[in-house]
Amino acid sequence: MAGVAMAFTVLVPARLASTRLPDKPLADIGGKPMVVRVAERARLSAASRVVVATDSTQIAQACALHGVETVMTRADHPSGSDRLAEACALLGLDGDATVVNVQGDEPLIDPALIDAVAGLLQQRPQASMSTAAHAIDSPADFANPNVVKVVTDNQGLAMYFSRAPIPWWRDGFVDGIAQLPQPLPLRHIGIYGYRAAFLRLFPTLAQAPLEVTEALEQLRAMWHGHRIAVHVTDAAPGPGVDTQQDLERVRALFAGGGA
Repeated sequence: MAGVAMAFTVLVPARLASTRLPDKPLADIGGKPMVVRVAERARLSAASRVVVATDSTQIAQACALHGVETVMTRADHPSGSDRLAEACALLGLDGDATVVNVQGDEPLIDPALIDAVAGLLQQRPQASMSTAAHAIDSPADFANPNVVKVVTDNQGLAMYFSRAPIPWWRDGFVDGIAQLPQPLPLRHIGIYGYRAAFLRLFPTLAQAPLEVTEALEQLRAMWHGHRIAVHVTDAAPGPGVDTQQDLERVRALFAGGGA
């Protein structure tokens, strides 16, 4: 695909421990486990390799049945980033290699978005990470703390991520959050590109106070001086799967041929 100058690897972290939806990666979607659906979508990108990183033999077996490559990681990782760092080491990825982290609960991920995140990192040598965002068009989303916002500079590098409504205009509190600032604020999309060397470094960095306050792991990178490039897309991402209701919605889309 144009704009993706170098090969890159997609890593899909997947583990069975999910409080809201037990055994989520193995949930059936149109006859295949969700994690397999995610890997199949990722294969439609320009990635040279798609690997599921897991600590579960059940997930590994399910992937093997459908020809999806896996790497077995330790079960005691405190975060997904730690699991990805181990996967990079196990796969022997060079420090300059580009890795895209696609979440295992995104069976409708747009392959073009994966390419864009990988390509942007390769175009921004000053950035250690890349990610994506799209314009918010709803005051309710702007106010929702579960919708993470990001502001960028004139090079498209992140200045800050927050659960608060940002940016905020001086007189915004006069009417409450009944309208949106202009230009429209950006919603962060949870897909990340990394340089493999930085991905191995990241888990060794001390937690940042802002990361703890906002419960946003990417703020750790920024706290330690690393830059994050942001691809702004016109298309909102397909629905992820966090709850049973989400799962039924995605199943209906697959059954109706909308996936």
